[in-house]
Amino acid sequence: MKRVTSLSLCCSLVLLITERIGAQETVDRVANSGSPRVFLLDGKQLEANRRRIRRGDPRLDQALATLESDARRALTADLFSVASKSSTPPSGDKHDYMSQAPYFWPNPNTANHLPYVRRDGERNSEINRFPDHQSMDKMVSAVETLALAYYLEGDESYAEKAARLLRAWFVDPATRMNPNLEYAQAVPGVNTGRGIGLIETRGLTRAVDAIGLLAGSKAWTESDQKNLEAWFAKFLQWMLESKNGRDEEAAKNNHGTYYDLQVASFALFVGKKELATQVLERAKQKRIAAQIEPDGRQPLELARTKSWSYSVGNLDGLMLLAVLGERVGVDLWSYHAADGRSIRQALNYLVPFALGERKWPYKQLGAWPPQMLFPLMRRAAARFQDEQLRLALAKLPDVGLADRSRLLVPGNLQLP
Repeated sequence: MKRVTSLSLCCSLVLLITERIGAQETVDRVANSGSPRVFLLDGKQLEANRRRIRRGDPRLDQALATLESDARRALTADLFSVASKSSTPPSGDKHDYMSQAPYFWPNPNTANHLPYVRRDGERNSEINRFPDHQSMDKMVSAVETLALAYYLEGDESYAEKAARLLRAWFVDPATRMNPNLEYAQAVPGVNTGRGIGLIETRGLTRAVDAIGLLAGSKAWTESDQKNLEAWFAKFLQWMLESKNGRDEEAAKNNHGTYYDLQVASFALFVGKKELATQVLERAKQKRIAAQIEPDGRQPLELARTKSWSYSVGNLDGLMLLAVLGERVGVDLWSYHAADGRSIRQALNYLVPFALGERKWPYKQLGAWPPQMLFPLMRRAAARFQDEQLRLALAKLPDVGLADRSRLLVPGNLQLP
């Protein structure tokens, strides 16, 4: 009996030691893998902050605790799928993504309320009957959180759940999404889908970066990587060749900006660097010069009923294009047309309103959120290091110590 007990204790000790060695090997593998293959995130800065965490830098403790809390919640998330919706797209295939245009309402002048009519900025709650957009956003958020937690801490349970969520959305035959948006933002009585619907997949650029954070994990295999690259290659081809994709590419406002952002991001992900470079180079004239006035105004966004939100949102997209430009040697940050149209000029125009120094003169339905611009100001500070922006940043409220953004930026922007 004593021999059996001793043998059991010995086996338990061996198992415990093996588990600890395995966990440490995971941490070491992640720590030694270098900068991750990401495009919108700053890979070198992430690597530097991971080293700070491993050294026990207390300045990141609260932000890391927030991430860990978010990641633990994400571990309990159900798998997300377009195939789980109750409605069926016109194709008859629930694997096709489907959504309804948010700003269109029943026609009060017809018996059957068709065709629906536009009320810009007013969201019709009917869109909640089609959950694909919300499901995709939740999937992206969970995967992003889990992948970041894995990269910074090396916990394989985070990577394993992120991999399961990605496979469910993109790969598994029973649950995957077909790589198209033929039925996005349909207008009842008018069409079954529009190019404008492509704005709904802009969050997939974050999923692409999350995939890069999973590299090196035992849970993320070479087959997983190939399957996701194949899906995005097909989706990219659909964006470039379909009528809906061509319509969105031709959009002159924020829709065109976010079309370019997706094409460039997905092209980099699947190894089409030349395509990404072409899109980003053309964005100088096609997006920046065409959308921004010499004084920094963005007329097509100002014409909206939520003019502040759309102005900040489009500038956000232009700045993200500039971040992608850094990856291929296209400088959109310092680009300016002969008459001064530029990303910086658009930011200069908005800053006084965000700081409360001027009153916004255009229409803004609902809340007027000046804080929308603050992350853009901080992002620009890393590129435009001058006195004017430094003084503006000094007027912003501090990012709290528990804010996850502290895990993504240089230390000199993290301190109170």
